[in-house]
Amino acid sequence: MSPRITPLTDPAHGPNSRRLAWLASDADSIPVGTAFLRLFNSPGQEHLAELTVGVHPAERRKCVGSQLVDAAVAAARADARRCVIAQAEAGSPGDHFLSARGFRKVLTLRFSRLPLAQADTTSLARIVERPHPGYRLLSWHGTVPDGLAETFADSRRAMDDMPMDDTDYGTVAWDVDRVRAAAKAVEQRGDHLHTVVAVDVSDDSIAGFTELVVPGDGRGDGQHYGTGVLPEHRGHGLGRWMKAESIRDAHGRYPDLGGLLTDIAESNTPMRQINDSLGYVPTHTTLQYQLDL
Repeated sequence: MSPRITPLTDPAHGPNSRRLAWLASDADSIPVGTAFLRLFNSPGQEHLAELTVGVHPAERRKCVGSQLVDAAVAAARADARRCVIAQAEAGSPGDHFLSARGFRKVLTLRFSRLPLAQADTTSLARIVERPHPGYRLLSWHGTVPDGLAETFADSRRAMDDMPMDDTDYGTVAWDVDRVRAAAKAVEQRGDHLHTVVAVDVSDDSIAGFTELVVPGDGRGDGQHYGTGVLPEHRGHGLGRWMKAESIRDAHGRYPDLGGLLTDIAESNTPMRQINDSLGYVPTHTTLQYQLDL
């Protein structure tokens, strides 16, 4: 018997996206799967939707996932979306499922972890203390200070050309309100946001940044949210410099923190080299798929 697909009301609407949800249940009204469709509404991303589907292992190969995808794709089309993206770990059931449903692979993401207990603090100190003529490091915790807000928002364009391979991802527009809202979201869920920036001493503008989010209890693993250097400031080793300082700060500030997680496009060779040089160890690979509507 086919599962019953029920649209749900999802209150998790943010300033830059809204989300639709569906529940699949069997004849006894027992939940067997879910689908969530994130509809981006920021300028430059109004064409994009992101799909997440989960089906109980015992209910797979019973058309549950297919019906959930059909419902989500129909909603994306009705909302005039151009494409739907979804992720699955390489070699997983989801990987094979998305391919069979007509999604095409557009990006390979490499996930890595740095065990903090194994961090070479002496090497980190040498990297951080090495002079970078024309630049200085600066850091803060939580929301960006008012005096740096404008230049920090401007520096976010460093991510505009990050490798996304064939993904029709669009561009993310950042302003002061958005960077403050992102920091506020981290604070509201009880986590800690740490930011390190490289400042151009000629005009005190931010040339690059790296962000790290640490769980509220200081345990488990922290997550790097992004590292970027503006194109006009690349080639000076700023990415490695900032990330080394971020690691060193986390190591000293959170003695119970287990490690730091990061993910990047497999094709992002410069950042891969930075992570490798700092001791990050690859853990798994995720594939991003896209369905063009």
